Amino acid sequence: MAILIYTDGSAKGNPGNGGYGAILKFMGFEKELSEGFRLTTNNRMELMAVIVALEAIKTDKHEVIIYSDSKYVVDSVEKGWVFNWEKKGFKDKKNVDLWKRYLKLHAIYKPKFVWVKGHAGHAENERCDVLAVNAADGKNLLVDEGYENSIK
Repeated sequence: MAILIYTDGSAKGNPGNGGYGAILKFMGFEKELSEGFRLTTNNRMELMAVIVALEAIKTDKHEVIIYSDSKYVVDSVEKGWVFNWEKKGFKDKKNVDLWKRYLKLHAIYKPKFVWVKGHAGHAENERCDVLAVNAADGKNLLVDEGYENSIK
């Protein structure tokens, strides 16, 4: 029995206020996660959704499958790009803070990624989009320190 994760990210402006949404499904249980940030990018929110969802898992005994509409995230992992970036010290790469955080989780869960077309009627992807957009539009937006520190 696999743990299924669905994710999406949103940014109004890119950079702008942004948010992520994630749904975890396991053995009939479902959990939704979302958070908004005052200044970030779409790619950061796509990756943040994956990270936060993996961080919410409480066991390493099951296969993990992540469904995402982000070619950036899916291809970076499935095509092995991020592992080469790591070997090269992430030279000239963006979102290094998040990729390092992801790689620690990847070592534990070794998730499989499945790309889904965004805004194409995929129920969980559509729900994650709503979560992400609502989070981005919310009050009390968090500071994406990794992003804001990188532009100073």
